[in-house]
Amino acid sequence: MNRRNFVKKTAAFSAGTLSLFNLPFIGNRNEFKDIIIGHGNFQYTIDLHWGSLNAQHVPVKDCHEMVQDSQGRIILLTNHTKNNVIIYDKSGKLLETWGTEYPGAHGLTLKNEGGEDFLYICDNNLHEMIKTDIKGRVIYRIPYPVETGVYEAKEKYVPTESAIASNGDIYIADGYGQQYIMQYNQKGELIRFFGGRGEGEEHFDNAHGVTIDTRSGKEELLITARNQNKLKRFTLDGKLIEVIDLPGAYICRAVVHKKEVYLATIWSGDRSPNTGFISILDENNKLVSAPCGNVPTYENGKLNNMYQTLKVFQHPHDVCVDEDENLYIAQWNSGNVYPIKLNRV
Repeated sequence: MNRRNFVKKTAAFSAGTLSLFNLPFIGNRNEFKDIIIGHGNFQYTIDLHWGSLNAQHVPVKDCHEMVQDSQGRIILLTNHTKNNVIIYDKSGKLLETWGTEYPGAHGLTLKNEGGEDFLYICDNNLHEMIKTDIKGRVIYRIPYPVETGVYEAKEKYVPTESAIASNGDIYIADGYGQQYIMQYNQKGELIRFFGGRGEGEEHFDNAHGVTIDTRSGKEELLITARNQNKLKRFTLDGKLIEVIDLPGAYICRAVVHKKEVYLATIWSGDRSPNTGFISILDENNKLVSAPCGNVPTYENGKLNNMYQTLKVFQHPHDVCVDEDENLYIAQWNSGNVYPIKLNRV
């Protein structure tokens, strides 16, 4: 395909002019190799082959989250107990695997502490967060917070994500449970909890992700309220600062890279397979690009409803951004597929 035809073809997708019901599904894995997705300064080509492995030897179930370590390796978390953690180099080559004891592996956070990388894993089935070193050796576990008095049993606590502040405080989102955000010190001692179910913007419906945001020059929390189509900004002690509306978007967790925020997004207009896009917010928390989604437009300061325009992703769940601003997309409930890479144009 020459560049002129290539630009014509991709412009139709970028403009969101195609009927959703006429959009292509992934069939031939080379089908989208010449398409550019995204908008403005954040545009990408699609590499469907990047994370593919031999499923007989290195299987995946739900690929929930991905991070990059201090060595530049890409680390994937899956809830397949043959290999919960899969480590790639940036080319997609398999380097190593570990983990057989995390059947509900869901949240993955990396924190470099004193020059050493540590992983924080939230497990839905075990109802706890586990801190490990980069080789998988368990450092400690934080069980369900019985001391809060709001949980009658550990099964009511279903942690989905964690975030680590610079002072070592640990924030855990109970995104599939009672919707509280727990704050612990680095020893695992509970400091406070806030949020929970209820009316008002300080409460949550599916507090799926929590992230430390330093773009303002100080540490704040970005917490996703997935079923509310909102991203909420809080102080570290749990005070609401801002609510960012993202109509049409079930967002998973916020990933902060430089001045932008990246979000894996399931289209809330259709919960069937083959739905979703990526949301990219600028430093003012305005949506500026939506790879595989329609063009972001605002009217009277409010974002118009977002929807999927190109059926590439199947329930995207996380975005990992490397130093070249390429994106790696993990997906859940998607037929045991490996991650997809988006190469920055």
